[in-house]
Amino acid sequence: MTPTPLGKDLLGLEELSADQIRLVLDTAEAFKEVSERPIKKVPALRGKTIVNLFFEASTRTRISFEFAEKRLSADTVNVATQGSSVAKGETLVDTARNLEAMRIDMVVIRHPASGAAKFLGERIRSNVINAGDGKHEHPTQGLLDLLTLRDRFGRIEGLKVAICGDVLHSRVARSNIWGLTKLGAEVAVCGPASLLPTGLDRLGVRVIRRIDEALQWADAVNILRLQLERMEGGFVPSLREYNRIFGVTRERLARAGREVVVMHPGPMNRGVEIDSDVADGPASVILPQVTNGVAVRMAVLYLLAGGSPDWATHPAEDR
Repeated sequence: MTPTPLGKDLLGLEELSADQIRLVLDTAEAFKEVSERPIKKVPALRGKTIVNLFFEASTRTRISFEFAEKRLSADTVNVATQGSSVAKGETLVDTARNLEAMRIDMVVIRHPASGAAKFLGERIRSNVINAGDGKHEHPTQGLLDLLTLRDRFGRIEGLKVAICGDVLHSRVARSNIWGLTKLGAEVAVCGPASLLPTGLDRLGVRVIRRIDEALQWADAVNILRLQLERMEGGFVPSLREYNRIFGVTRERLARAGREVVVMHPGPMNRGVEIDSDVADGPASVILPQVTNGVAVRMAVLYLLAGGSPDWATHPAEDR
């Protein structure tokens, strides 16, 4: 397989250099224009077949990848594990090898086990894109968050970004930490001690205990939902108590004394980690995050397929 600017697979931002991350962001910026056209398609991946292999329920990520694939003119196949051979006991590798025997080009995988994307990528020739693996990483979400911040501030370097909420169970937090620190941002995390992982100091991340202090420190706050489906109980006393102590409210933002940009990877628990008037308020960039998600995923697919990085400097050309 011909080497690409990103390597064979996109498994996480930990493995990318700062220049590779910037390349994806620049290419995504160019692809934004495609989504504004009356006919939202370019022939960049015509003839390529991409399988979306989702072992976890997902609406936002799966649809975003599907839009990206179709706007690049790829042929797409969606495989849900419920009712499939996987549900009957077939292994991940057997499934992938059977798909590969049908001459596919790429697999987008979401899986509840950390390391599943890497495990798969080492065993098949097709490109593998990690759409979220356990508590490890969610690299395209990290990239779209970076793009959204760069759009808003014109830079990443020197920004202060607070990641607040359920950091322990969040693959989004890990991808954001890797991407932000590599591009020169300062990162802090804030949440209940029971929802903060150990070893954050080794990642160059500060811990802020109070949400009011985090909002006063930050230029932007990325608010994570409580992942109740990954909890076995005992992490927080109650949802009401969590909102009282750590919820991002309009009053708390006002006390920061300046505008703090509000982000959320979704889906949101309104009234728990974020109030509706914050999610829908003027400081929110939650909907631009969704828009940027399609452009980022187009860029990743295009670059992994061997597309020329020149797209970022020649956006008008349909390659």
